Amino acid sequence: MIYKLRIILDTEQDVIREIAIHKDNSLEDLHNAITNAFGFDGSEMASFFTTDDNWNQGEEIPLFDMSESGDALTMQHILLSEILDQEKSKLIYVYDFFSMWSFFVELVDLLEGIHENELPALLLSLGNVPDEAPEKEFRSEIIEDPSNVKDEDFNIDELGFDNFDDLMN
Repeated sequence: MIYKLRIILDTEQDVIREIAIHKDNSLEDLHNAITNAFGFDGSEMASFFTTDDNWNQGEEIPLFDMSESGDALTMQHILLSEILDQEKSKLIYVYDFFSMWSFFVELVDLLEGIHENELPALLLSLGNVPDEAPEKEFRSEIIEDPSNVKDEDFNIDELGFDNFDDLMN
């Protein structure tokens, strides 16, 4: 079975690629197809993230195992069919953690009539990739009235001190 994936670069401009890829290819194969389709050299670190229908980021699947135990799941060990299907059809892809090129990946169709030796294939290329990755805006919860914040609002025991004054000493 052939997956038709739509990959959207997270920018203000429309920068979209559609790729056909076999369901038995690995996430590493998809990583290579995406970097080729968007004109990157593929030499930077990258990760896929599982996501729900609202694009909330879930589990990370990196290109390389960086864990101390050496047994983390990596892109080369996960087939597309294991992580994408009609019910779980979205991923977030981040390329180059210094620049933070971010992409939305979505399974949009199942294709027939494409020869496997022609895969992965770029089906659609819309828009130009900007010279630099767009800046990401990181937001935190805003505390309206800091005077209302109490020690109980934080798990101080995990930090190993009894109160804020201990931290300053």
